[in-house]
Amino acid sequence: MKIIFAGTPIFAATALEGLIHAGHQIVMVLTQPDRPAGRGMRMVASAVKVLAQQQHLAILQPLTLRTPEIQAQLEALRADVMIVAAYGLILPQAVLDIPSQGCLNIHASILPRWRGAAPIQRALLAGDGGTGITIMRMDAGLDTGNILLQHEMKIAPDDSTQSLHDRLSLLGALSIVEALAQLEQGKLVSVVQNETEACYATKITKAEAEIDWRLPAEQIDRVVRAFNPTPGAYTSFQGMVLKIWQAKIIAGESGQPGEIVAVSREGIVVACGSGLLQVEMLQKPGGRKMNVADFLTGNNFHPGECFTPVNFS
Repeated sequence: MKIIFAGTPIFAATALEGLIHAGHQIVMVLTQPDRPAGRGMRMVASAVKVLAQQQHLAILQPLTLRTPEIQAQLEALRADVMIVAAYGLILPQAVLDIPSQGCLNIHASILPRWRGAAPIQRALLAGDGGTGITIMRMDAGLDTGNILLQHEMKIAPDDSTQSLHDRLSLLGALSIVEALAQLEQGKLVSVVQNETEACYATKITKAEAEIDWRLPAEQIDRVVRAFNPTPGAYTSFQGMVLKIWQAKIIAGESGQPGEIVAVSREGIVVACGSGLLQVEMLQKPGGRKMNVADFLTGNNFHPGECFTPVNFS
């Protein structure tokens, strides 16, 4: 099939690679403009652009899809379908109407649960037992289009956003290839979403990643996993902001929320609102991520000391 592909991050690049390997003709790749990143704030291309360049594909990086010029350029391609995966721009109705077979979206949840920008993080924060991939026919709403194909996936107790993202990326690539094969054969069944089951995965904010030690250990564990790799769950110790990258719930008697109750090379055990959390990997400002055994070489923690709220003022 002749495909316009629209996507930006690694999640989308994995799907694009799958479509290329399946033999589809990618007539145009749409991706976000290069952005400044890193300490030097140099301009960095998206993962999708890097792959498209490697494959010598045509690339467009518009700031909007609402201009008549861009719409005319896309229409002239006479594409069969547009595939959208974590693109980052709204597709106006005029663009949705361009491909003869419509626009299909690869979404990282089992719709209608977790429509919106951060379905992986929200699933982890909610303690969901599973998630998956939905291939949806796009309409003008926010992830409200008809469901064409779904594949479910279990969430492991130690899954982080990174590990779940990586598995969902592969599942998304397989799913869109499968959906297009069914589309070509006329076998895709369109199912209307149940609005009563819908919930929204709102965009993640940095403030959400601050650990509130008054919460149960189970909930704090979810925060650590949901905000790995970004923005990183954080707390304060003696005025220093620490990011916590790995932890686990352990059994034992608790203390005051945020109080360190034990320190060893295996971890720093912290009391929560209920239960205990053993911090196993952390990072101080300007440093690298370290396991506790290495971190304790140059940093001291003692039972009775406390992690405290961060004060950015």
